[in-house]
Amino acid sequence: MEPLYGPTKDYAWGSRSAIAELQGRPTPSAGPEAELWLGAHPGAPAAVERSGVPVALTEVLADDPVAWLGQPVVDRFGARLPFLLKVLAADAPLSLQAHPDAEQARAGYAAEYGRAAGHRNYADPFHKPELLVALGPMEALCGFRSPDISAPVLAGLGIPELRPVLHALATGPAGLADAVRLLLEWPAARRAGLVAAAGAAVTGPDAELVARLAEAYPDDPGVLVALLLNRVTLVPGEAIWMPAGNLHAYLRGTGVEVMAASDNVLRGGLTPKHVDVGELLDVLRFEVLDEPVVAPRTVADGVVTWPVPVNDFALHRVTVTDRRPEVTLRVPGPRVVLCTSGEVTVSDGVAPVALRSGRAAVGPAGVDSLTFAGAGAAYVASTGEI
Repeated sequence: MEPLYGPTKDYAWGSRSAIAELQGRPTPSAGPEAELWLGAHPGAPAAVERSGVPVALTEVLADDPVAWLGQPVVDRFGARLPFLLKVLAADAPLSLQAHPDAEQARAGYAAEYGRAAGHRNYADPFHKPELLVALGPMEALCGFRSPDISAPVLAGLGIPELRPVLHALATGPAGLADAVRLLLEWPAARRAGLVAAAGAAVTGPDAELVARLAEAYPDDPGVLVALLLNRVTLVPGEAIWMPAGNLHAYLRGTGVEVMAASDNVLRGGLTPKHVDVGELLDVLRFEVLDEPVVAPRTVADGVVTWPVPVNDFALHRVTVTDRRPEVTLRVPGPRVVLCTSGEVTVSDGVAPVALRSGRAAVGPAGVDSLTFAGAGAAYVASTGEI
């Protein structure tokens, strides 16, 4: 193992305290800190030191991909790290978005190859499933809730223009596609009035959400699309799993996120960026997600995981304490380790690395077991079983 130094993204929705506090730095930070990237994504690779000089992890992997990734990973995913580990810290809502499955990503990227970058929906030929685990209270929208729940909320707005949407929802889950299309294709000249009326009229548990979104996006029909989705508040350790086609948005809070390494995002509102309604509708899965929250599963003393049905990544949390000062974890392939509390020393039997909160390490394939010692907690991202 060796220390890994990740870049921080300064998106406007980011927090000026969460990542700084995690790393023990003064707050508030000079600007918003939205995401800490710990991986080999070409857009913002983390770095390791070589002779006192930072070297991008992408370069290190390119020099000897089999030694770092292992032959099974190279055979399955190519000479690239197939996952990206992040800390996400949101003080304001992110855009509504969804990601394509692997087949859609390959086809979409091939169809758009050669277009100007500004006109592309697909940045690469890879899918982008995601898992987010809350470090503190975390609010999110995740998947469609039953029209039996969302239709009365929209009806309660008393807005005559929404009658076609309500008619679509009256047919049950089969009408979700028409409801989303009608809202997103609302004439631009009439959007501001519609969203403003919604912000003023909504009552009940959705009132605060709609008012907050309408204030930030006064002419964005994504405010009304949000009412079709499950709103969840995660407690630390709970997760949401976002497979392909799942419409979602993070609203507020801090979490550890692991995803397949891709930039493919189809936006569905709450954003000034382009929304390709037709492509989004092709990607979305219009099915009710009854239970969006995933609880941790204990797999060994001091180790929990959140099982996912992909092998691009797996995520474990290891907790060591004074009463349990050492824990061993067996995971395949390359590993990225992030300490989130206390002080933890992680070793792959070759070189131990001492980590304090907010610091990370990376290690190559070839050694199956990691040993953790100290008193604290660490998240371990790896590939799944291949």
